[in-house]
Amino acid sequence: MSFDFTSIIDRRGKDAFAVDWIGRIPGIAPELPKEGFDCIPMWVADMNFPVAPAIVETLTERIRHPLFGYFELSDTYFESIIRWQERSCQVKDLKAEHICMDNGVMGGLVSALKVFCSPGDPVLLHAPVYRGFKDTLKFCGYQCIYSWLVQDENHIWRMDFADMEQKIVENGIHAAVLCSPHNPCGRVWEREELAQAMEVFRKHNVFVVSDEIWSDLIFEGHRHIPVQSISEDARSRTVALYAPTKTFNLAGITGSYRIIYNSWIRDRIEKEAEMTLYNNKNVLSMHALIGAYSPKSIPWVRELCSVLEANMRYACAYIRKHFPGVFLTETDGTYMVFIDCNEWCRDHGKTLDEVLKAGWQVGVGWQDGRLFEADFHIRMNLALPFSKVQEAFERLRAYVFC
Repeated sequence: MSFDFTSIIDRRGKDAFAVDWIGRIPGIAPELPKEGFDCIPMWVADMNFPVAPAIVETLTERIRHPLFGYFELSDTYFESIIRWQERSCQVKDLKAEHICMDNGVMGGLVSALKVFCSPGDPVLLHAPVYRGFKDTLKFCGYQCIYSWLVQDENHIWRMDFADMEQKIVENGIHAAVLCSPHNPCGRVWEREELAQAMEVFRKHNVFVVSDEIWSDLIFEGHRHIPVQSISEDARSRTVALYAPTKTFNLAGITGSYRIIYNSWIRDRIEKEAEMTLYNNKNVLSMHALIGAYSPKSIPWVRELCSVLEANMRYACAYIRKHFPGVFLTETDGTYMVFIDCNEWCRDHGKTLDEVLKAGWQVGVGWQDGRLFEADFHIRMNLALPFSKVQEAFERLRAYVFC
């Protein structure tokens, strides 16, 4: 390997929510393990790898200049995004005027929904659903209407287009949230699937907010398709949200961006973002993106995807071999996996709470799938050195699924 994806880094006391907050948020965070077990953090969606060296280099160079006053986004910032989108997503006609900076994807989501609908209005989401979406929408007064993904004969998660259309018509929906690639299920949507979904939205005049924050973490044989590339209509009715935070483990620095081609929508969302006063720019997040999106980071991302795919395939094979009644579909991308414990719990007379607790007691810090509207599921983060992934599954075999 050219980069370090094997070192075990002690994150305790280093501003790591995934480690320092275990045992401190009942119902959300794992409980502290019993004596004799250290915690393997597999719940929060950040990575236990050092960031790409180009990011550290770029931030270090900027920090050497000891002034951090008011600033505006540089040409290099926009040029970095345009080059990265062309290289990563084959986007050919992106211009600086189409790009707007956000502090975070959830802020961009809310700014868009304030333009597309009013508090109290229904919004369509796919379930299982990223809990950040549902919590943010509920806090802001929107109704969450779920269209459930279904698994086909090969256990691949699919959109149910008939159900989507029915929910849109019955509830008078005019705004939808897509997650592409999908969290927590790990699907990288195929062009035909996205085209069919966007046709449903076009037919019923539904505006779309597409969270594409996972778009760089794609496995062999799959390719991220930007929703805005599906058709001219999709391009004009979609707000796409991106960030380097998932790809490069920069959540603690924050910083995301919107791509909006429709100038009418773009101007109004920008006005909403300005009115909240939350969206002040951060000079270090700007330079972190420039470092992340530099040509030097391309081989790092390629190697990262290989590491993540190897971890995922190991987890799937281990579960198939050792945990009868537990199911995990091989994902197309991201570093989160969604484990189905329904059959195992039924066969062993266990509740999901008992399974979760048994894992937490031996230091496997996984996450309750009910937070994502999925009964008997557990979400696990596999963005750890392979040795820790192995150790986690060996503990599960010895103490949980035994």
